[in-house]
Amino acid sequence: MEHFDLVVVGSGAAGMTAALTAAHHGLTTVVLEKASAFGGSTARSGGGVWLPGNDVLRRAGVPDSEERALTYLAHVAGPEVPQARQRALIEHGPAALAFVAAHSPLRFSWVPGYADYYPEAPGGLPQGRTIEPVPLDGRVLGSDLDALAPPYLPVPEGMVVTAVDYRWLSLGARHWRAALTAVRLGARAAVSRALKRRRIGMGQALAAGLRAGLRRAGVPVWLDTPMADLHVVDGRVTGVRTADGRLIGARRGVLIASGGFERNEAMRQRHQRAPIGAQWTVGAPGNTGDGIAAGERLGAALDLMDDAWWGPSIPLPNGPYFCLAERSLPGCLIVNERGERFVNEAAPYVDAVHAMYDTGSVPAWLVADQTYRDRYLFAGRGPRAPLPRRWYEAGVAHRASNLDGLAAKIGVPADALRDTVERFNGFAALGRDLDFGRGDSAYDRYYGDPRNHPNPCLAPLRRPPFHAFRIVPGDLGTKGGLRTDERARVLRPDGSTIPGLYAAGNASASVMGHSYAGAGATIGPAMTFGYLAALDAAKEA
Repeated sequence: MEHFDLVVVGSGAAGMTAALTAAHHGLTTVVLEKASAFGGSTARSGGGVWLPGNDVLRRAGVPDSEERALTYLAHVAGPEVPQARQRALIEHGPAALAFVAAHSPLRFSWVPGYADYYPEAPGGLPQGRTIEPVPLDGRVLGSDLDALAPPYLPVPEGMVVTAVDYRWLSLGARHWRAALTAVRLGARAAVSRALKRRRIGMGQALAAGLRAGLRRAGVPVWLDTPMADLHVVDGRVTGVRTADGRLIGARRGVLIASGGFERNEAMRQRHQRAPIGAQWTVGAPGNTGDGIAAGERLGAALDLMDDAWWGPSIPLPNGPYFCLAERSLPGCLIVNERGERFVNEAAPYVDAVHAMYDTGSVPAWLVADQTYRDRYLFAGRGPRAPLPRRWYEAGVAHRASNLDGLAAKIGVPADALRDTVERFNGFAALGRDLDFGRGDSAYDRYYGDPRNHPNPCLAPLRRPPFHAFRIVPGDLGTKGGLRTDERARVLRPDGSTIPGLYAAGNASASVMGHSYAGAGATIGPAMTFGYLAALDAAKEA
């Protein structure tokens, strides 16, 4: 049996931050990864990090304070999340980020204007608190580069798109900065190909940078090593038993950072509202709730199992497409099977799916006119670019010369759809959505069209053909998991700790409660509580 001080299960941001912290505090550490590639859902993500008060934001001149951030998080997370956990995130998040920057090649930059998801709420910031990793040269990983998990959406060879870039690219043919960004990205990609250099961005950059830090610190990452169960001696977790029968001893503890249960059909059916399915997620394929189930078998309490990091998604034949800018851009709306709007289309994506479930609007349809299609990027397709025939054959996309024809194809009442579009067109002319307030928030406007007046999120649907796209409750991963305290220790229902067991990331119940503070509010807390778990393990006698 091999022994380490801390055994980490999972190689996403939570697990690798914890392992990096543990190593630099004198603990022997190993990372066990179920998949044949490292990075988990982090590598598939946009890589945003939400951690108020960090050095990157201060250097950028973003006005903030610990008190303001705590006020905002309390509004977002609500009373269900203990104040001690909320305070731990705000107080220790900046230190966690600074530690990672000091012990890895990672550097971060502010995403200007990417508003908190509730910027008008107490403590919210319209200019945003989100930062993202600066693209990396893949050579920092050496031979481990080939083991980096792929991004959620494929990109052309050599192309690196940041969150800042995506905002402008989404405007397609509508804004000069979109064209300039496309040219700049294309030129950089050509140079990278010519020099045989592989640049890495977004979540891949974050995962790669953390892995490079682990290489420098001498921390092994064992791929193809799924956890079968936790090993317990005298009530204390003392190791991990792997699927091939090995026992990996843990003198100071085990951190469960193995992701959520979004790919586990049975767990989703057991805990979440119907209709639900494992096929609508963009989470990592290996996220089947193994760590959550192992903790539950030891008597751990579970929280937020009914929730996820939801987002309206188009169930394309090759996998779901998670809609960001598409919902905010002018010239589209979303209706349910009754042909009625039921939500501010530009709302934070978790809220949009909550509304889908609360109003019985699953599935829904994103309806747009041809002007919208001619102007903007849509699901990765350029303006005016024909959509793949397989989308239509799969029934996720429809097109008709008039609204009545479109209504017939998507199975909604024609008169209701006409009335909805007519009412919406009136709001567009007025510049105010009197039903749902689309475009009122700074968050809505971030992905709007700044050239569209008077409201960057509202334009009439008038020009045929009209288009409709099926919308389902997709997600970035599940939000529920093992209940933990402010030190990332796993708790029983009575509030006592399970000795030697920690959890962070999507294997733990989120500090955000049922809401979402801003872009990166999955990864920021994951890194912070992974960091805190390692610090606690380092203090263990």
